[in-house]
Amino acid sequence: PLIISDEGYGKNDYIKTSRPLVIVTAPGPGSGKMAACLSQLYHEHKRGVLAGYAKFETFPIWNLPLKHPVNLAYEAATADLNDINMIDPFHLEAYGETTVNYNRDVEIFPVLNTIFEKIYGESPYKSPTDMGVNMAGNCICNDDACRNASCQEIIRRYYASRRRLLLGACSEEETYKLEMLMNQADITVHDRPVVDAALTESERTGGPAAALELPDGSIVTGKTSDLLGACSALLLNALKELAGIGHEIKIISPQAIEPIQSLKTKYLGSHNPRLHTDEVLIALSVSAATSEDAKLAMEQLPKLKGCQAHVSVMPGSVDIKQFKLLSIQATFEAKYEKNSVFFNNKGV
Repeated sequence: PLIISDEGYGKNDYIKTSRPLVIVTAPGPGSGKMAACLSQLYHEHKRGVLAGYAKFETFPIWNLPLKHPVNLAYEAATADLNDINMIDPFHLEAYGETTVNYNRDVEIFPVLNTIFEKIYGESPYKSPTDMGVNMAGNCICNDDACRNASCQEIIRRYYASRRRLLLGACSEEETYKLEMLMNQADITVHDRPVVDAALTESERTGGPAAALELPDGSIVTGKTSDLLGACSALLLNALKELAGIGHEIKIISPQAIEPIQSLKTKYLGSHNPRLHTDEVLIALSVSAATSEDAKLAMEQLPKLKGCQAHVSVMPGSVDIKQFKLLSIQATFEAKYEKNSVFFNNKGV
């Protein structure tokens, strides 16, 4: 009763609006969107305005099965919040219809229902699903494509969680939950083609390796050498493949590489002369001024957008950032290269 009074919502500011439809949005969960709406409903009702409220909740999708990969992918995306998809018991009781919602909305619905009754005199909703306006489930025209994309997202989230666990940025429970979601979706990391390709190349060469799936489904790999790290080699090999350039052709001139190596080792205190991905791209752009092959390879960069990649070790932050800038969806094994600074410092 105190909440629905001048001492509760009444103490909040009344937000004057000029349009009949107002959208309230915020950066993420727990940011106060619903509280702002309920407070505004109270103020509008006091002023004789019969304002209504509806909620657009993208996921879970209420009219897809509980264990559909799309809904499981939502759970994977919110593993840090410990959101759990569940059958909406209020909707089932009211309509005899099975719909999907999630724990936070189901748990808070009795409270919301009481608030609506206090404001309106009666609640316009019989379930949390009633409050939603999401029709995304009706827009799926290729269920197989959605299932496959969702399964890949779950695997990527699993690898991201393992990386964060290694860095001490998440709990073991979060990673364990993602393992359980993979079991529910009946998938393993081997359902991500680039994983086995990278691990096989690493085993073959005895060092860190990486693999990338091109838009046509073919897979290229990159290995560690004296000149290039695995991610850098992968990037060059992918660009060559896309450009139709033979892998025996050198598209970066030594004149472009040597100054970068010299700068790193002689002046910047680095003990690693290998070029990172950003340095490779700089060297490639310099070479493009005099080499048609290098120029052609550079022109393939936009084609890497959306490609899948995997690295057999945890790469440096520079390479991770470069993958993101190129919109490559990369995953990494949660272990450091044996001669890396992190390996030596952490003793892993």
